Amino acid sequence: MDNEIQLISDGDGLAVIGNATDVDRFLVSEGLSSKDLGLQRLKSVFGNGSAVAQAGSEIAANSGRWVKLTPKSAVLVKKYRLRESSKTGFSTGVLKGPKGQIRGFVEFAKAPRSFLANPAVLASAAGIMAQLAMQQTMDEITDYLVTIDEKVDDVLRAQKDTALARMIGVGFVIEEAMTIREKRGRVDEITWSKVQTAPTTIAETQAYALRQLDAIEGKLECKTKIGDLAAAAREAESMVREWLAVLARCFQLQDAIAVLELDRVLDASPEELDGHRLGLKAARQDRLEHISRSTERLVARMNAAAGTANTKVLLHPTKSSAVVQSSNHVVTGVHDFHGRLGIESGRQPSDARRWVDAAVEARDKALETGAKGVDAARNLGNETLDRASSVKGKLSSGIAERARRRRGHEEERHEEG
Repeated sequence: MDNEIQLISDGDGLAVIGNATDVDRFLVSEGLSSKDLGLQRLKSVFGNGSAVAQAGSEIAANSGRWVKLTPKSAVLVKKYRLRESSKTGFSTGVLKGPKGQIRGFVEFAKAPRSFLANPAVLASAAGIMAQLAMQQTMDEITDYLVTIDEKVDDVLRAQKDTALARMIGVGFVIEEAMTIREKRGRVDEITWSKVQTAPTTIAETQAYALRQLDAIEGKLECKTKIGDLAAAAREAESMVREWLAVLARCFQLQDAIAVLELDRVLDASPEELDGHRLGLKAARQDRLEHISRSTERLVARMNAAAGTANTKVLLHPTKSSAVVQSSNHVVTGVHDFHGRLGIESGRQPSDARRWVDAAVEARDKALETGAKGVDAARNLGNETLDRASSVKGKLSSGIAERARRRRGHEEERHEEG
């Protein structure tokens, strides 16, 4: 495999495998950051047997890096015309060029010496890629919890529910198992036995947190008065932040369990790894969809509350402002949360207009109405003055005419006398 690299994509990440120098040059030329794929972990799995011995030696001779699939890195799948297999679901290809300079594309099928041509090795590599993708999400959730400055353990301790209290201990046990895995490079039966019951506690905690978000959404729905709505929105702002943090922690621990589980299957039953990986992927997607449905309902309710507040901004400027601000904070927080978990969302972080915009619009309407009233009054006044002037003119003319007639009559009487 001199001057040759192999690419494999599972939809979440891209593995780049080959000579360490060639792999590094390729990644630098494409401007991609990467993580160690950890191919050496497969050496012990494929170290025996004639059919897999060649694969074991191929693994030992190569380096592998993993790249998270982003819009930038996803372009490579099309750029290098990777072929998707309907059987495995992977997109694969081989690039080769002199002295590590990647110049052309060679079909995957034309590289029979490639260890990725071995279905078992390909499935194992895909299992490792799935682990790296989940660990990437776990790291992003850690950053998220730091960013929002939520002490999840404090939130859990404040709850009376037993399952929530157990979550703290479960977290400690899983973190310990991950540390052992990192040091030993595998998950043995003893380590796995420590975390086997953890998924039940995590699932109970996730369900509880989702019910709390649904309750917040329901509480907002029944508020009709702007004062009550403002109070409910303000309370929602702080509570949603806490329960999103708990959900993020649940998801993080569930991914950690999946990482440990894949290692255990790889160690005990490598032939079952691919099926197990697909099962975990489907279960993970179900969790994401469940979380997405609940949080999207909350987003819709917060936007509706902000819309209601916008219509009452002229009569209740302060409380309307509070509702819209709380709504924007909640919706922005939910979308940040979605981004960390990899949930696709078509909504923007609040369809509600900012309070200032609503206030300006209401003011402009009021001024426009007032201006029309002033114009009408002015027109009426002018018409009245015109009519008064006309009447005054008529009266003056009549008085003058009568005065002239009186003088005329007086002069006639004087002459007759």
